[in-house]
Amino acid sequence: MWIAVPALVAIGIWLTLSIAAKHRQVTLRGVVLRDDADPSKQVAVADVTVAAIAGGTISQAVSDKSGFFSVTLPRGFRLRQPLTLQFAHADFHPLELTDFISDKLYVARMKPATAPQPADHRPTRAIANVHVRYVIRSTENVNVGSAVQTFQVRNSGSVRCKQPEPCSPDGKWKAATASIVVDAGEGNVFRNQRASCIAGPCPFTHIDDLTFSDKGRQLQVKAENWSDTATFLVEAEVVRPTLNERVLELYPVIFGPSLSFTLPASAEGPSIEADVDGNTIVFPLPANLSLSWAQCTVARDKETLVYRCDLKPGYRFQ
Repeated sequence: MWIAVPALVAIGIWLTLSIAAKHRQVTLRGVVLRDDADPSKQVAVADVTVAAIAGGTISQAVSDKSGFFSVTLPRGFRLRQPLTLQFAHADFHPLELTDFISDKLYVARMKPATAPQPADHRPTRAIANVHVRYVIRSTENVNVGSAVQTFQVRNSGSVRCKQPEPCSPDGKWKAATASIVVDAGEGNVFRNQRASCIAGPCPFTHIDDLTFSDKGRQLQVKAENWSDTATFLVEAEVVRPTLNERVLELYPVIFGPSLSFTLPASAEGPSIEADVDGNTIVFPLPANLSLSWAQCTVARDKETLVYRCDLKPGYRFQ
């Protein structure tokens, strides 16, 4: 019996885990890239239809801007079962991969289906000295002084409280309250505000409220006292918010007919400055990211904007 009971328990656990594994959903994750011998040109391919075929069942997903895809198979599939992945996109040759269901990261590289272009005998125009400009705006608080104010809460101690008068926290003694409003001045706000009792029976006082109004320009302090008259001190730094605007520049990375660069998500007004046939021209990036000499795309990676621009026919980087 001592041997049989543990054996039965082990069998029960094994059956439970087997049933759970059978009904657990499996999710396949991977990325779709442009096929190129140069790893620096294996960029993400978005909007690819991904079909996972296993056991006669088809599950589909679409890759996002980073090329990532995630396909969840129906319940009942297990790891190591045969799997076929099919990838379809109008601008690329169809791709089919034969594999096994696994928790690995699948990487699919698709070959562009570019139709042969007729010979272009027009002279190419040179694009040189390419750099990017953008604006970063930030608010800086400039310290312009400090505020110091005192006020008193007048009261007589050891007087029994009668409702509805303000009372001490324990409801035993008569209390009094007072408040003060301090103004930072036009265009200024308060920072690092503090208030405290500095004279009188401070152990029997309490700061009830310390609030801002008028977008931080005014500071209101309210105090309570349930003993003799007490004096309070209010202090705070006075700062003036200043909007700073910085114009920054960077040089993109150029690989063959493509250039890439990244900007912080807070960047505004990006533009590309380049010499076209020896003439310096500024090209603001429009909403459709189409320039006269290049077509650009942008993808967000957390707090970064990733730009890529491909030259149009008739242009070359110098």
